[in-house]
Amino acid sequence: MRILFIGDIVGKPGREAIKKFLKPLQLEHQIDVTIANGENAAAGKGLTKEIAEELYTNGIQFLTMGNHVWDQREIMNFIDREPRLIRPANYPIGAPGQGHGYIRTMGKKIGILNLSGRVFLPPLDDPFSGAIRWINQIKQETPIVIVDFHAEATSEKVALGWFLDGKVSAVLGTHTHIQTADARLLHQGTAYITDVGMTGPRDSVLGVKKEIIINRFLTQLPAKFELASGPIQLNAVVLDIDEDTGRTRKINTIQMFAEG
Repeated sequence: MRILFIGDIVGKPGREAIKKFLKPLQLEHQIDVTIANGENAAAGKGLTKEIAEELYTNGIQFLTMGNHVWDQREIMNFIDREPRLIRPANYPIGAPGQGHGYIRTMGKKIGILNLSGRVFLPPLDDPFSGAIRWINQIKQETPIVIVDFHAEATSEKVALGWFLDGKVSAVLGTHTHIQTADARLLHQGTAYITDVGMTGPRDSVLGVKKEIIINRFLTQLPAKFELASGPIQLNAVVLDIDEDTGRTRKINTIQMFAEG
């Protein structure tokens, strides 16, 4: 089984990259399931129902979120009714939506778990102890478990990767928008990468116009963030998974670029 996981989709440039690259990429790598982090898909902040439907239409089958999940308030009107969309599971009890979900392909069920880190991010519930509880629940349905760990600190991401080695098929970092060069198989068959990267404006600072961010560093003054335009990119990983055991055989990174 081959699973494509796409790094944080940022605004319209990210959605244009999905339109341009995704279907040829799925054919080239014989992808069975496509998952993406969509927490920045609506102008860089959150997700709307209209944009979620656009992403599904263009070939994404399942969406995960992160710390910007509530930035578009309308998500609270549909997240409970959308089985293809999850938010971090370690939000407190009572938050709308679900923290894990399932998708079927090749007669097999795939479990997807979304977690948020707590270092330099809001202090949600513990993702480490919570992960075990949710993974045990998912494994009653399937041995294939993909974890999107939306976190800032590399140490927290690496620690969770080792903690979950052998318990899940993959621990895939999101949030920092820069694809890291540490994709590997851990000792007990769990695929790991600190950050899958970003799908959006290439000539930017994490998706934002570079001039705005540079000036902010120079002056330390607040500034309104605006998404960059120009060249676009898609960052992703391809997972080759044994569907019977849930162990990953191979993880490969993807970087694609084009003029906007």
